[in-house]
Amino acid sequence: MIKRITILALLACCFIFSPSFRRGTGGGLAAQDVLWNVDFETRFENREGGDDLTPDQTLLYLRLNPELGVTLPADGRHRLMGGVAWYQPITDHGHGYKVLPAVYYHFAAEKTGLALGFVPRRLLLEQLPSYLMSDSLQYCTPVLRGLMVTNRGRRGWLQAVLDWRQMQSETRREAFVATVSGFVNLDARGRWSIGGHAQYNHLAKRKNAPEGECVNDDGTINPMLRWQALPGLRVQAGAIIQLQRARDEGKWYAPCGAVLSANFRHRWISIDEQLCAGMNIFPLYNRYGPELNLGDPYFCTKFYSRTDAYAVLFDRKGLDVRLGVTLHASQGRPFGWWQAIKVSYNIGGALYRKSSGQAAAHSTPLSDKL
Repeated sequence: MIKRITILALLACCFIFSPSFRRGTGGGLAAQDVLWNVDFETRFENREGGDDLTPDQTLLYLRLNPELGVTLPADGRHRLMGGVAWYQPITDHGHGYKVLPAVYYHFAAEKTGLALGFVPRRLLLEQLPSYLMSDSLQYCTPVLRGLMVTNRGRRGWLQAVLDWRQMQSETRREAFVATVSGFVNLDARGRWSIGGHAQYNHLAKRKNAPEGECVNDDGTINPMLRWQALPGLRVQAGAIIQLQRARDEGKWYAPCGAVLSANFRHRWISIDEQLCAGMNIFPLYNRYGPELNLGDPYFCTKFYSRTDAYAVLFDRKGLDVRLGVTLHASQGRPFGWWQAIKVSYNIGGALYRKSSGQAAAHSTPLSDKL
């Protein structure tokens, strides 16, 4: 099915670039702009620590997401985009790759956005914290399968996502996750804001499920208070309240904890700190793993600190190159540290504009337009 959708997306892109389509002949359909975008990222990580949550290993992988699309003949806010998201671990035999379609409709107004289909995560106003979705899952699944709604205004921002993660089959359990995130400014300067995240993750049965398999629920309420202390320093604190159950047990688990995070950016230095203390917020992780709990498995401990420190070697014109370490400290487990090199590059723009009737001489990054 994925291969068929990918082929259809590429055929649609070929049709978009045909001269008759650009001139609007054969029915009068004419696109205002022909758009393109390429999102590339590669990572090298050497993970050391020796605990049972994330084993010692060296990872090297890349992700490529090329897209082509058009604006509909209205006011340029309605877009149809098609492409693929290719994830490739670099191994001797090239195994383990994943190719996902990225075909979606996008309404991109000044304040409001709506996307439907196989939607890239880069359209999110803000990525989810690692206790709601681990950075590994966000990287390996760069496409949302469903609906995304965003709104950004003077008083704050809001985003809502429905991601249908798995369809039911003989071998796969049906699963979807719904997430609402947002913050409202408490003062005119936007230094103080209140908000947070709410998430519901549902894991159903397989088709003709074996005896003993049950439906599972995982809900999270995460109120947060945010303080923009300085232009490059943001601090936020709040609580994590989990509601989980395996329906065959007939009871709910309700662990909770406190979370504190700080994000610092200054010139070529980037430091992110996240601290969580309280209870094991994933009590069913040993039974269901990331199928039910999408967050980082380190949050199975009662105390966890993660520090990401990076030196930004280059950050200009869509290219970001950084070198750094990630430090993990958790209760009852060895100290872990990862060394990483990350390179990301995003470029795009308009190949053809109806207003000029010719190809654009200089492209503007599509991410800036969104």
